[in-house]
Amino acid sequence: MSNFYDSLVFEFQPWWWAGFAVVLALYYARLMTKKSPRRPPLPPGPPGLPLLGNLPFLPPDLNHYFTKLSQTYGPIMKLQLGSKICIVITSPSLAKIILKDNDKIFANHEVFAAARTLVYGGIDITFSPNGPQWKKMRKIFVHQLMSNASLDACYALRRHEVREMVKDLHGKAGSPIKIGEQMFITTLNVTMNMVWGGQLHLEERNSIGPEFRRLVMEVFELLSRANISDLFPVLAPFDLQGIELKMKKLFLWFDQMFESVIAGRMNENDEVKNKDLLQFLLGLKHQGDEGSTPCLSTDEIKALFMDTLFGALENSSTMVEWAMTELLRHPAKMRRAREEIEEVIGNQNIVEESHLPKLLYLDAVIKEALRLYPVAPFLVPRNPSKDCCVAGYTIPQGSRIMINLWTIQRDPEPQINRQRFEDAGEMEHVSNSAHQ
Repeated sequence: MSNFYDSLVFEFQPWWWAGFAVVLALYYARLMTKKSPRRPPLPPGPPGLPLLGNLPFLPPDLNHYFTKLSQTYGPIMKLQLGSKICIVITSPSLAKIILKDNDKIFANHEVFAAARTLVYGGIDITFSPNGPQWKKMRKIFVHQLMSNASLDACYALRRHEVREMVKDLHGKAGSPIKIGEQMFITTLNVTMNMVWGGQLHLEERNSIGPEFRRLVMEVFELLSRANISDLFPVLAPFDLQGIELKMKKLFLWFDQMFESVIAGRMNENDEVKNKDLLQFLLGLKHQGDEGSTPCLSTDEIKALFMDTLFGALENSSTMVEWAMTELLRHPAKMRRAREEIEEVIGNQNIVEESHLPKLLYLDAVIKEALRLYPVAPFLVPRNPSKDCCVAGYTIPQGSRIMINLWTIQRDPEPQINRQRFEDAGEMEHVSNSAHQ
C-alpha cells in the first residue's frame, strides 16, 4: 500500500502539477470570458500624436471640421485632446440617446476653468452637478422667473421697451443701424427689470448699453477658447494662456454690479421694495432652515443673476440679428413676412404679443434662423458619470461629450437643402406642423 501512494506522489511531481495548473488556468479564463463579455471599443476617430493627440490638427471652425470628419468616421467619433478624450456626436438619433434616453448618466456639464471663475465655483444652474443643489437652483429659476405669472407681470414692461426700440429705430431711418445692439439693450432692460427692477434710461442706452454688450461678448469669447488648463489639468494652476486671469477681471465687474444691486435693495424701506426675483431670493436668504425652501447664500443669488443675464442677452440679440440678415438677403421672403403682418394686423396697428400665434410665416422665419444659426455651434459639453455604451461603442466616464448642434440642424432630408434659408412653402409647413 505504501508503495502505491509513494508511486502516486512521484507521478504527480513536479511536471504533472505544472500541467494541471495550466489546464485549470485556461478553464478559469474561458469561464470568465463567458461571464464577462468583451468591452466594446471606443468610437473611431482620426489618428493623433503622442501626448498632444489631435490638438495640432484642429482648425478654428470646429463645427465644419467635425462635420467633414463625420463623413469619414461616422456620426460618433473620438478625438484625443491632450489628456482629455472627446466624443463628438453629429447625429440627431445619437443626440437623443444621450440627452433623453441616458439623461441621468449624461446630466452633468463639464465645468471649464474659465467658467468656474465666472459662476462662483460652479454653483449655478448650468454647471452644478445633478443633485440637490442643481434641483434647488432650477426650481427657483423655473417657478419664480419663467412662470406664467412672472411673464404676465412684465408684459407691460416688454411692450414699453419694444415700442421704445421701434421709436429709436424710426428716428434713425436712413442711417446704418446695429440691429444686434438694439435688441441687446432692449433685452437687457427687460431682464434687469424682471430680476431686480433695474433698467437703462434713455440717456444711458447709447453709452452703457454698448459697453455692457462688449463685456458680455468678451466673456463668451473667453469661454469658447481652447484652454490648456482644461486639456491638461496638471497645468491648470499655471494659467498659461491667461484666460482665467482675464475672466476673473470680467467676473469682478459683474460681481461688483450684483453686490451693489443687492446692497441697495437691502437698504430700502419695506414699503418701496419691488416684488421681483431679487426680493424673493433675499427672502430665501433670510429664511434659514425654518421654511420649506432651503436658504440661499449671496453667491447663489449672484450665480442666478449671472445665468439669467447671459442666457437671455446673447440668445435674443443673436437670433434677431441673423433673422434680419437672412430676410435682407432674400427680399421675396421679406415681402412675404411684411404681407402677412399687414394681413393679420393692418398698416396702422402695432404688433402685440397676442398677434404672434397668427403670424405663422414670421414664426417659421424665426425657427429657420434658429436652425441655421444656433447661438453656439455646440451644446455645453457633457461628462458621463460612468462608463456606458452608445451605438455599440464605449463612452468612458469623465470624457467630454460634444454635440455638434450646427451639423445636426443641417441634417439632410429628402428634397430639402438644409444648408440654405428655406422657401416659403417649406417654412409655413414647418410652422403649421409645430402649431398642430
